[in-house]
Amino acid sequence: MNTHPRIVIVPGWRNSGPAHWQSLWARQFPDAERVEQDDWLVPRRQAWVGALEKLVLAGSRPVVLVVHSLGCITSVHMGEQAASRIQGALLVAPADPERRAQLSDFAPVPYAPLPYRSVLVASSNDPFCPIRRAGAYARAWGSELVRLQDAGHINVESGFGAWPLGLALLQSLLDDASWKAPQSLAIRSPRETRPAGPAPLPG
Repeated sequence: MNTHPRIVIVPGWRNSGPAHWQSLWARQFPDAERVEQDDWLVPRRQAWVGALEKLVLAGSRPVVLVVHSLGCITSVHMGEQAASRIQGALLVAPADPERRAQLSDFAPVPYAPLPYRSVLVASSNDPFCPIRRAGAYARAWGSELVRLQDAGHINVESGFGAWPLGLALLQSLLDDASWKAPQSLAIRSPRETRPAGPAPLPG
């Protein structure tokens, strides 16, 4: 019987390309699922949230979300029924839809505690979300905050491949100690050999 949580990958605006850490994980995690959107270029909150809720509610096992960028905002917009299925969420480089017109349909962002454990990873120089805004999200959502120094949008363009640190954070969200991530994911890109470990956000 399959007892480990379902892993649901939630990309952001314009989807995650084949070299993105989400896509690398999707190809190698056993039974990982990935939400698909009808329109990745012109995101609409109702459609995006609906697609995610449908996938979350499609199974009976608890879900751990692996989320990037606008996917973070999509996730926190989920309704109570879908949110109750979530065991944990890795929220990486959240978007700031209030500062970008193309994403304005996702504003205002909910500022309420999430009913599940979450880890929010933010970069000090993310061009899509100031670190102070990411810190405000973490405080409002009750997320554990991991701050990376000069990591951009934590994507391919900022030098991230399989991203072992992210994998370790995800593993911490999984209660089933007998289930381990595939060893083949523990690949360090040149970017990931830099000492960019987690640090608390001041204040």
